[in-house]
Amino acid sequence: MKLAMVSRPLAEADLRLARQMGMTDVVTTVAGVSMAPQREQGPPLRYEDLLALRQRVEAQGLRLSVIEGYQLSDRITLGMPGRDEDLASVCESIRAMGRAGIPVYCYNFMAVFNWLRTANDVVGRGGALVTQFNAANLANVPPTYAGETTDEQMWENFRYFLQRVLPVAEEAGVKLALHPDDPPMSPVRGLARIMRDMDAFKRVLDMADSPSNGITFCQGNFAAMPGVVIPDAIRYFGERKKIFFAHFRDIRGSVPLFEETFHDEGKTDMAEAMRAYLDVGYDGPMRPDHAPTMEGESNENPGYMVRGQIFAVGYMKGLIDAARAGR
Repeated sequence: MKLAMVSRPLAEADLRLARQMGMTDVVTTVAGVSMAPQREQGPPLRYEDLLALRQRVEAQGLRLSVIEGYQLSDRITLGMPGRDEDLASVCESIRAMGRAGIPVYCYNFMAVFNWLRTANDVVGRGGALVTQFNAANLANVPPTYAGETTDEQMWENFRYFLQRVLPVAEEAGVKLALHPDDPPMSPVRGLARIMRDMDAFKRVLDMADSPSNGITFCQGNFAAMPGVVIPDAIRYFGERKKIFFAHFRDIRGSVPLFEETFHDEGKTDMAEAMRAYLDVGYDGPMRPDHAPTMEGESNENPGYMVRGQIFAVGYMKGLIDAARAGR
């Protein structure tokens, strides 16, 4: 597998840090939508801009392997008028990715807002700050401008999206890596969240037997799904070669109440998880995700401050070495 550093947005200091930690790949984000109050699709990603990003990464001896954070508009996710124009922009962006040699597009199908926490400053081990989700804290929060949606509507909207975008991704040689809903529960503020359990991802894969149709295996999200055993889930999707990208993180609890943890103190058997990736021959990019904010950091970007990411990378490299030595 290829250990990856996330840089959001792409920064030279992050690239140097990735090299210093012995990583090989880089993941970055690009602007996709305007956010308030309705998410609107921005202009298509330009080949020239993507190529320049890739060349900046390669100049540091690394690979740019994933674009994530290129969000979908509400017109797409909610099936609103104008979604065909927005889908045309997404398709043009995927073509540009393929032409620029960037192989994986990590996306989600969450309408109106993306990952959600009810607290970003819960005190964790040694005073580190972690994020928490508690559904009870949303009991009196009003619905969004979109009102209420149903599972049936969202599945139909997703099918429409996949039918139009997947052939373009196949032609461009780009893998579509679907990220789970975060938190994986439904509804949230009146909005149906359909990518919330193992059955949903099995259904997505059954929709299209395509080399471009796969998943982002975000361990923290799958761990928040009640009853999911992470190493078993890795083996299920990994044996089918449908894990295109992996987020390595852990939590304590599950929906409707959970909090994120250091990578070595959550509920998942992380050593067995790493063995599972190796057992299925996973050879894609994997990055640490949502690390606690540590001493001396501002918590201005919860989950993505630098010191927790460094701790996570060291832990991941140790698990990989141990798993390989035990084979």
